[in-house]
Amino acid sequence: MNSSEVLQRNFSGSEMPPQEPARNFGSVRVKELSERDRRRLLMHFLALGDSDRLLRFGTVLPDELVTRYVQRLDFARDTVFGVFDADLKLVGVGHLAFVPCDTKPVFTTATEKERIAEFGVSVSSTARGHGIGTRLFERAAIHCRNEDVDTLYMQCLASNQTMIHIAKKAGMQIHRAYGEADAFLKLDPANPASMLQEAVEEQVASLEYTIRANTRAAARWLSQLPAHLPHFKDDSK
Repeated sequence: MNSSEVLQRNFSGSEMPPQEPARNFGSVRVKELSERDRRRLLMHFLALGDSDRLLRFGTVLPDELVTRYVQRLDFARDTVFGVFDADLKLVGVGHLAFVPCDTKPVFTTATEKERIAEFGVSVSSTARGHGIGTRLFERAAIHCRNEDVDTLYMQCLASNQTMIHIAKKAGMQIHRAYGEADAFLKLDPANPASMLQEAVEEQVASLEYTIRANTRAAARWLSQLPAHLPHFKDDSK
């Protein structure tokens, strides 16, 4: 995956009210994803429409290139976050890619760190309007702090008003040119509070996911039981 591909990862469109009935998300929990979530990631990205793919990748990627992108995700190098709905469907994805600072000459004078972080996010059309994109961004920012990265960078189409809004709200510096917008944010150093916050958020998200998964598994098991269990006569009486 080259740097130009990374720079084209963007927010997946405006968080407008969903056209389908809204799901009940409750509190938005952000969970770090791993190799075992690759299939769910593929399903999420393939479900994005053309306009969402344009805003997410900077171009309308065909299914085969979307599949290749997911196959090349390196969970050992990058960090991927996800938001699941009540049915454990992946409805929001944030990809945080760490790249050497010298690959982006514009940042050589902006930071003394060896790496910067580039962030892209996508939200399913049925899940917009719940602040999922904002929560993914906030989790990415605190993760960068705790990884000793002080510069968070994003690039999007200038027409992507949702990302522009979130970037402005976060205090990011935004530069527009040739139909694109570059935004970067200087982050504070990590401290015990930021470490604890991320650890607690991850623990709560993982616990909630596990409870939901176990509940669904138990429900499936119960649904497979016979409608009328056999009755055994008690001969001891």
